[in-house]
Amino acid sequence: MKQLSHPKVYDAIGGGYRRFRVPDPRIAAQIRDAIGDATTVCNVGAGTGSYEPTDLNVTPVEPSERMIQQRDDPQRVVCARAEALPFEDGAFDVAMAVLTVHHWVDQAKGLKEMQRVSRRQVILTFDPQLVDTFWLVRDYLPEFADFDKARAPAIESYGAVLGDCRMDPVMVPWDCTDGFLTAYWRRPERYLDPDARHVISTFSQFPADIVSAAIKRLADDLDSGAWERRYAHLRERESMDFGYRLIIAQSPGSA
Repeated sequence: MKQLSHPKVYDAIGGGYRRFRVPDPRIAAQIRDAIGDATTVCNVGAGTGSYEPTDLNVTPVEPSERMIQQRDDPQRVVCARAEALPFEDGAFDVAMAVLTVHHWVDQAKGLKEMQRVSRRQVILTFDPQLVDTFWLVRDYLPEFADFDKARAPAIESYGAVLGDCRMDPVMVPWDCTDGFLTAYWRRPERYLDPDARHVISTFSQFPADIVSAAIKRLADDLDSGAWERRYAHLRERESMDFGYRLIIAQSPGSA
């Protein structure tokens, strides 16, 4: 299956972002802590502005017009792709990217561009090898695992491009407010809502019949109690590690 490029994906699914993709404050705090004492920040693949620190000078970069128009400050956004950032070398203290690298056409080039324009890089991404540890993928949509393993960079590839990296786990709280793929791991009924699924990019890139059949199986398992029998233990968990990682790297010579 051919992956759509980043702007095409978000032109298609971006309409409900402000409703379902509300930044989770716990994840936001972890990202803000990693940004540290920076003054200037470039947010690459900025979307509607999720996780942008409000106390710093942020330059958002986003290629999707639909996402830009949902922002409170569309006039501030630089419409550009990660692979060709229109800034001078070292223009920013930090370049950040949140759940976007897997959509880039040339991921290594985009990462190199982040490194070129900043002294530190802060990237929220996921380990594609752990996608099928999530029950929705493992039990209902195993096609998602193959898809993400094909499109998302291996977690070790960040170090290969950026050099020495710190990789911190980002736990997904049970009541996560940011509706990405695993956000509803303890609230399975939320996946039955087509509007909630619509803003999860992986769903948008699969044929409707595959998704519909999987969601029908999930609905049946919720009605029969089969899901509860398999996963009642999740009700006792406050958070889970599904392979999301916060990568922090320093540009050479900028320490």
